[in-house]
Amino acid sequence: MWGNYKGRGDEVLRQLILEAVPESYNRYIRRKIWIILLTILTTFLLAVYAINAGSAGLSVKDVVKTLVGQGEERFRIIVWNIRMPRILSAMMAGVGLSVAGCVTQSILRNPLASPFTLGISQGAAFGAAVAIILFGAGSTTNPDSVIINNSYLVVIFAFLGSMGSTLVVLILAKNFRVTPEAMVLAGVALGSLFSAITMVLQYFADDVKVASIVFWTFGDLGRASWRDLTIMSVVVGISLIYFMLNRWNYNALDSGEETAKGLGVEVEKIRLYGMFMSSLVAAVITSFVGIIGFVGLVGPHIMRRLIGGDHRFLIPASSAIGALILLASDTLGRTIISPIVLPVGAITSFLGAPVFLYVLSRGYRR
Repeated sequence: MWGNYKGRGDEVLRQLILEAVPESYNRYIRRKIWIILLTILTTFLLAVYAINAGSAGLSVKDVVKTLVGQGEERFRIIVWNIRMPRILSAMMAGVGLSVAGCVTQSILRNPLASPFTLGISQGAAFGAAVAIILFGAGSTTNPDSVIINNSYLVVIFAFLGSMGSTLVVLILAKNFRVTPEAMVLAGVALGSLFSAITMVLQYFADDVKVASIVFWTFGDLGRASWRDLTIMSVVVGISLIYFMLNRWNYNALDSGEETAKGLGVEVEKIRLYGMFMSSLVAAVITSFVGIIGFVGLVGPHIMRRLIGGDHRFLIPASSAIGALILLASDTLGRTIISPIVLPVGAITSFLGAPVFLYVLSRGYRR
């Protein structure tokens, strides 16, 4: 008998809770969820198109037969060895860069913060330049073809350069208690420093090595292999779990440091760990695919305008829009003047630079 009364009491309590929540709030939450799901669906449809698009002349039928293991050998090589790693790398890199930008903007309380504006990309370029110039990682196969003949050496040095920039910013934040705004300015200063050193190295390098550096800094998703994709996926997956576990802390930080501390948030700890995880994600991605700017700036701002600043939804939404933006940019670069493939970094910069100026102008008007 007691069990029956207890069950009825739980049902009554659930009904009271549901009645206490306004229907308008439920609709508001459902709208956010639908926007995220629609973005994911759009990304999936674009991925299907991206497999078919290109200069190889694949038809939809050829793609479907290849995906189910019944296609010709040349189609299998194109789909599974060339296009699938590229498409999945675009989506994973977009997820990582966008969510890293979302978190850095929150913990630094600066709408212009992103891995690109914090000097991480410039640090990676410096590391790649060191590997190519001092360790001979770049070469030429013929007068018109420049290649990276030791890609993993370039990846290691690019990663070290990225994390070097990150560690300087983190040391400033931990030991000198600099403000979030100063952390962004420190990133800009480090970016300028790394760019200057890279230019000095290029000045003393021969033509082949300079061309190799330029080739790497373009940002190219076609260089990513299945192994590279696996490493990026693991790092991005771990970071997403960490960020989602701290979503309420980021919401508290949006209300100000004092409010967050009053709610029990360890602000300095959350900021340092968040910066480290965001920088680690950006460093790994930049090391494998080169410099891809502004995805971490554009993606979070688009979703913040659509669904608001609640990180319960903003983090997955930023991940979804980042994958869509980078995949769309890469597909556009492959098809707009096919068979010539434009670097995806140039496409994202065309998109990101106007948004950067727009956000900057809004900040000054406020």
